Amino acid sequence: MITAGSPLDDPALIADPNIVKLVLNRLGNALYFSRSPIPCRRNEVPSLPTYRHLGIYGYRVDFLQHFISLPPSPLEEAEGLEQLRALEDGATIRVHLTEHEAIGLDSPNQIPLIESLLASQQ
Repeated sequence: MITAGSPLDDPALIADPNIVKLVLNRLGNALYFSRSPIPCRRNEVPSLPTYRHLGIYGYRVDFLQHFISLPPSPLEEAEGLEQLRALEDGATIRVHLTEHEAIGLDSPNQIPLIESLLASQQ
């Protein structure tokens, strides 16, 4: 399984539960995804980035067949994030980092932002 992420610096977006954040290991694989700000900043570490999950996936066929056979997991149900089902099952999710700042449409309150962005493109 593979997905994409990008750096996230805006404190308002980091705090927004409609923006999914992710934490990576040193190999570029996902450790966790959350709607909460992660990692928790108990101590300020300037070199520790926050990443936004861009919500696009790639799967190998055999993995996808296995994944869809799994029941929803407790973390998935708590966060409302299906990729946690894969992590709870022991899967590795590779994350491709990009500087591209994708805009997601994750809740109705984001519709005005998307409409204004589309209008500015015309």
